Amino acid sequence: MKNRFFSVMIQVFFVAITLLVLTSLISCKQSSTSEFKVIHPSWVDNATVYEVNIRQFTHEGTLKAFETHLPRLKELGVEIIWFMPIHPIGELNRKGPLGSYYSVKDYLAVSPEFGTIDDFKRIVSKAHEFGMKVIIDWVANHTSHDAILIKEHPDWYVYDSKGTVVSPFDWSDVAKLDYNKKGLREYIINAMKFWVKDVGVDGFRCDVAAEVPVSFWNEARKELDIIKPVFMLAEAETPEMQKYAFDADYAWKFHKIMNNIAKGKESVNSIEKYLLNSIATYPKNTIKFNFITNHDENSWNGTEFERLGDGVKTFAALSFVMPGLPLIYSGQEVGLNKRLKFFEKDDISWNDSLGLTPFYKKLVELKKTNSVLAVGDKGADILRIKSSNDSCVFSFLRKNESEKLFSIFNLSDKDIKVTFEGDEYVDLFNDYMSGETKTFVKGEEVTLKPWEFHIYIKK
Repeated sequence: MKNRFFSVMIQVFFVAITLLVLTSLISCKQSSTSEFKVIHPSWVDNATVYEVNIRQFTHEGTLKAFETHLPRLKELGVEIIWFMPIHPIGELNRKGPLGSYYSVKDYLAVSPEFGTIDDFKRIVSKAHEFGMKVIIDWVANHTSHDAILIKEHPDWYVYDSKGTVVSPFDWSDVAKLDYNKKGLREYIINAMKFWVKDVGVDGFRCDVAAEVPVSFWNEARKELDIIKPVFMLAEAETPEMQKYAFDADYAWKFHKIMNNIAKGKESVNSIEKYLLNSIATYPKNTIKFNFITNHDENSWNGTEFERLGDGVKTFAALSFVMPGLPLIYSGQEVGLNKRLKFFEKDDISWNDSLGLTPFYKKLVELKKTNSVLAVGDKGADILRIKSSNDSCVFSFLRKNESEKLFSIFNLSDKDIKVTFEGDEYVDLFNDYMSGETKTFVKGEEVTLKPWEFHIYIKK
């Protein structure tokens, strides 16, 4: 019995020592990694992103032609301009007559289709003069089949059992890179440094970011921030990527929820579940990238008018007051209602027949001037105000010590009368869109038309 006691005590002792060592190692690992935790550039706090589809933006489809739109975008109020890839496009296995932007032939050059690198440097410089930042699309996962890298470093690619370079998914026009190769990692990081240091860009939107190892992105972010604070947006929805590499990732789940609500396939309660899940799984300082359209959605899944119907303005406004960073895609501000062709020329019409430009300008100004709408942990949390019709109405407060914003969204095609629970919303407000004054009292009943919304700011 005594021997068994000592045997157990010895086992306990060794377990305790093991746990102590593991705890120490974990602690050391956390302290060393925390030095590189993402710190968002201050200019992101209340910004709106504008995505530029350079090929379709003007009749000429060039950087010089686009440059004339910079004053208009400044007037719209956007603060971050995102250019879809501007690099030379591969010709081998090209899709369509002009190919995909995302089939990159040379990471260090500008496509002759769009102009010269000096043309782009001038745009970056002028955007900076206007107080705007510039990010570019970065395609790290793959290149074209005739890229400079595949000729100079064929060993940097992924091959199948037959020795054929792999094309990811059904993207037959591109070749997948192998990030197990140290030389490749160094090359891509140096190429990214070139665009930040020599061209002056302020960050990157990283295509299919989850297809590239997180360890690479962590290393790249650390190196880029030495040059200057950059903004990194991941085309992904993976919490791990926002710990040390990315400022923001795509709010795909929220986007799909909006589409489904518009079609009557989900209730408004799905938004609350989405928010609770985000809180539970993401770092506190997370930035979600909110959108009702972008180049992929527009070309492949339909325009916002096809997907959201009469709720377009409603969901657009919601994307600006939800936690995150809102996006305006090329032509969205003038009500572009056609699917732009992806592999050929297809001009955007800048005729604002629906008068949407003032609407979007007002949303951008709302985002810019309200501290509760700041991104990450600088903004205010959402407090949902329960109502008598939570399946159709999404109402919530965002408030801090100095500001209070009360939003009411009827996300249905029905006329609705609704009363609110509690008294957190009781106050004197200005209706941001109409300018009218509104006093809310406890038990307030509100009548809402289909897709009607109100954004109230405390007076």
